[in-house]
Amino acid sequence: MSLLPALIIAGPGSNRERDLALALELAGADPTVVTASELIDHPRQLRDARLVAIAGGFSYGDVLGAGHLLALDLTVGIGDELQATVDRGCPVIGVGNGFQVLIQMGFLPGGLGRNAHGAFECRWVAIDAASSRCVWTTGIEEPIHAPIAHQRGRYVHPDPASLADAGQVAFRYRSADPNGSVELIAGVCNAAGNVLGLMPHPENFVVRRQHPHASRRRNITPHSGLRIFENGVAAGRDI
Repeated sequence: MSLLPALIIAGPGSNRERDLALALELAGADPTVVTASELIDHPRQLRDARLVAIAGGFSYGDVLGAGHLLALDLTVGIGDELQATVDRGCPVIGVGNGFQVLIQMGFLPGGLGRNAHGAFECRWVAIDAASSRCVWTTGIEEPIHAPIAHQRGRYVHPDPASLADAGQVAFRYRSADPNGSVELIAGVCNAAGNVLGLMPHPENFVVRRQHPHASRRRNITPHSGLRIFENGVAAGRDI
């Protein structure tokens, strides 16, 4: 089976693009990392991609708000092309700062505010898949362990119940809420189910040894984050 062409978008200050590349390679994709400016100059790359990911980090140093300037770059430069990519059913994922970008661009509902306690959170969490609509969560029944690293990861929405009823709550924190997100929401998808955004970083647990307690705890599902990317690649083969 041929490798799925995938595109990873990074901006100045992004720092998770290589992690995403490894996750996608292990899932069966052939990822190419491009900066936003390179993609704006060569938008055809979007038309050729069967999966798109927006990397995490601190694009533009979070000046004017987390993800704001990168979202502005993409909206002005290739907003129509990105919309067409979403509309044709291409699986799209934004993690951490990438989630913030997707919300800023209007591809995902709700918003992301400062953590309830005001501090930067950097630790491992467990999340559960909550949506049957999202192509990225298909068949995931075990909890996914992943690290978080953010100060603005508190998910907000005026009507979280309607979001859940629509099948757009993709992930919830399993127990303790690290940032005050409404209804323990850790990730959401669009109405079509092909665009996913989440604050935890599943790309950082695609190999068992990446977990800090891998050698001591046997109850950790090995490389559980990989399931998300395998689902994305499978969805990309169907478009």
